[in-house]
Amino acid sequence: MFEVRSTASIKRHLKKLIARHPELVDRYADALAALEKDPHNRTRTHNIKKLELGRYRLRSGRWRFIYSIAGRVVFLHYCRLRREDTYRS
Repeated sequence: MFEVRSTASIKRHLKKLIARHPELVDRYADALAALEKDPHNRTRTHNIKKLELGRYRLRSGRWRFIYSIAGRVVFLHYCRLRREDTYRS
């Protein structure tokens, strides 16, 4: 099991996002559960991609969670909403 820690900035950001998007509470809980068990995605059951500079992205529906791993601790850096018109011109 890994320990998941949220940075102060993501805590402030989540308060604002949850006020506008109440479904984020369930997505955030699912993301925390996935990161506690398998942040490296060795079981290939989560939609996780390794990014540059040792960071990872977890996709959960329209939500993206960016995190890094240091030993047995996972640091959750931020959460973003992928908008419907992101890839449309």
